[in-house]
Amino acid sequence: MEAKKILLVEDDPNFGSIMKSYLEMNDYQVSLKVEGKQGLSAFKAQKFDICILDVMMPEMDGFTLAREIKKVNSRIPFIFLTAKSLKSDMLEGFKTGADDYITKPFDSEVLLYKIAAILKRKSSADPDSEINEYRIGKFVFHYVLRTLTINGETQQISPKEAKLLRMLCTSKDGILIRKDALETIWGADNYFNGRSMDVFIAKLRKYLKADPGIEIVNIHGNGFRMISPKEV
Repeated sequence: MEAKKILLVEDDPNFGSIMKSYLEMNDYQVSLKVEGKQGLSAFKAQKFDICILDVMMPEMDGFTLAREIKKVNSRIPFIFLTAKSLKSDMLEGFKTGADDYITKPFDSEVLLYKIAAILKRKSSADPDSEINEYRIGKFVFHYVLRTLTINGETQQISPKEAKLLRMLCTSKDGILIRKDALETIWGADNYFNGRSMDVFIAKLRKYLKADPGIEIVNIHGNGFRMISPKEV
């Protein structure tokens, strides 16, 4: 199994080097950067499975770095490290989308368990996470960037639209079960969420109409099926 890749951004080079060595001893590949801008450049240039970010850094702090990273990959998990235990800082970290928040000093073994748990959760929740780009007729759909591109023109779509379109692209036997989509994206299968989903389906049909060969058809009592020119 290929080693999981960690982006570690820590402005204390001594502490960062110790952490890097410890994580590598435990079969992770680690890229260590000592300030936020370097970390962001590394993230854009390479593929990582998880980020560990120090909060207090010059020029670009950990919260700002996390927000920038999320613009590139909205689903990347990350852990904040901080010497401060203020409740306001912890809340800010979780509002930014952190999977965990660890106060220094900490038990290195606990960090290992937290990393493993987050990666396992990410893998089980999203088994197709490695696939981010799909071809739909003349369109190229990029899930992470939430873009639909055709003939050089790009349309930005919302997070829910992207999730729904991805489920249409990956549905078993080509049929997206309505109940599955409602529970996965909206959290519950009920009348109001069902009406909301119908609105989102209508929006996707509008986006995709630039390729007349693409259809999202209703499967009565079951769900939806997306037909692209490849299937016709």
